Amino acid sequence: MACRLSEIVVDSRDPEALAAWWAEVLGYRVLSREDGAVEIGPEAGFGGPAPTLVFGPVGELAPTGGRMHVDVNATDCDQEAELQRLLALGAVPADVGQTGDEGWHVLADPEGNVFCLLRTRLDP
Repeated sequence: MACRLSEIVVDSRDPEALAAWWAEVLGYRVLSREDGAVEIGPEAGFGGPAPTLVFGPVGELAPTGGRMHVDVNATDCDQEAELQRLLALGAVPADVGQTGDEGWHVLADPEGNVFCLLRTRLDP
């Protein structure tokens, strides 16, 4: 079993402006806007060969660290099976204020770095 990096999520005071800047730098385009967040990526979009960037709105930026996290997707099993594999490898559930109704799981690696396991299965 394996996961694939699908998104990099960046906290931002101004998601529109920061997404526009990174889109220009990387030659990406806006893929979606939802709840104040802006996702940019290559023409192939989410699930393509390169990860997308999601700029999410926050009131205050963390002074150090914690402003960026990765999202991963299972490649050869469903989300629940991949969750069990990650937990067995030493990941632990993390609480970052989620409601429990999300379609993803928030986890922390053995050093406490937060990442999300998304629902959608992607090709390897």
